[in-house]
Amino acid sequence: MIIILGVSHKTAPLDVRERIAAATDDPDRILTRLSSTPGIGEVIWLSTCNRVEIVASVKDDAADQVYYFLREELARQAGYSDGEELSQYLYDKRGTDAIHHLFRVASSLDSIILGEPQILGQLKKACDSAARLNTIHGQLGTCLQRAFAVAKRVRSETSIGLGTVSVSSAGVDLARRIFGDLSSCVVLLLGAGEMAESAARSLGHGARALRICNRSMGRATGLAAELHATAVPWEQLEAELVEADIVVASTASPIPVVTREMVRRAGRARRGRTLFFIDIAVPRNVEPAVHGLDNVYVYNVDDLQIEVSRGLRARQGEVEAAERIVQGELDSYVAWTRSLEVQPTIVALRAKVRSILSSELERTLTGRLQHLGSSERAALATMLDSAANKLLHEPSMRLKARAAEHGDAQRLAAAVQLLFDLSPPLLHGETQAEPAELSENTAERPMVSRVR
Repeated sequence: MIIILGVSHKTAPLDVRERIAAATDDPDRILTRLSSTPGIGEVIWLSTCNRVEIVASVKDDAADQVYYFLREELARQAGYSDGEELSQYLYDKRGTDAIHHLFRVASSLDSIILGEPQILGQLKKACDSAARLNTIHGQLGTCLQRAFAVAKRVRSETSIGLGTVSVSSAGVDLARRIFGDLSSCVVLLLGAGEMAESAARSLGHGARALRICNRSMGRATGLAAELHATAVPWEQLEAELVEADIVVASTASPIPVVTREMVRRAGRARRGRTLFFIDIAVPRNVEPAVHGLDNVYVYNVDDLQIEVSRGLRARQGEVEAAERIVQGELDSYVAWTRSLEVQPTIVALRAKVRSILSSELERTLTGRLQHLGSSERAALATMLDSAANKLLHEPSMRLKARAAEHGDAQRLAAAVQLLFDLSPPLLHGETQAEPAELSENTAERPMVSRVR
């Protein structure tokens, strides 16, 4: 079973999300600890500006135990005394609901801005980290690959990505609505990462000046050269606040880089000019108290919901089309996984039939038909092998189709095991290799290879 435990912009306020995000600066350490937890087979850790989620594959009978452990882990990351304090903000999804959620997240249908492309890259990055640490390798890895394929379909078959499709672009739209013409504005960019660059490319067009302030002067200089902007040293930040009209903050700092006292001092030299902050970082880069200063306005990622709703209304039809794609892919994937549940029983059935036929063939070839030559022996073995395949093909297909359609794989498998006195190589719920690699012909090599 796949389970997901997490918080997002839909369930938790920004201050809760940033408490967890600020503590996740070492996801490798977290993943290693989680993967060694009894009951967890595979696990990934996903942390973005909108959500923090733990996605894990667990044995069905261990789901509740794992849930409580994961809840305590998230609470510890957020600095809560126990999971009860955090539980009001958590969502817990299991089985088909978890897979559906994962498909929607990858397709950007659960993002603060529907259709934004960043989440897919963030999810892939989380998967790469888990693969490097070998914390995904089977069922969950397969599910994630399907999620990526679903996201690709949504992206290519709908226009959900048109319009305002990122937090940074929503911030830019908000700045334009407030300031109108930006030709008289000085824009200061704090940070030089992907989101900051996206905002800079939009805000830079039409602004009187674009200045980039980043801890790494080399990165700031490189981005400034691309955008015909000016790179300034990080130590010059407070002085830059005196000249700026719009500040876009998007650094990876776990603590605010712009404080109330810093802005208050800069305000003395601004002579009442309005200063506008777009803080698109989680954890926040600008202290919330800055918003209380005269002529200073701070908008964070949650404040951009109004801009988001404007773009969403224009794309509602595309959202509905994307949801239909996700639901169809979910139905297909669930049916496929159900059919795999009877695969060990099919392998065992084929193995038993082949074993019986092979034994009878060997007995006959050492008795009444011992006079046959090697070519005749091989022809007889091939005939029996073909007969076994034809005899078992229809029951195998019917078993898998019935399990996929009705979800009663365990009952069907138990009946076949009882009727044929089987001991499947892998029973339901046990760990197995990648399901797609399991073939109903792998239990036994063709009988012709046994005949000498």
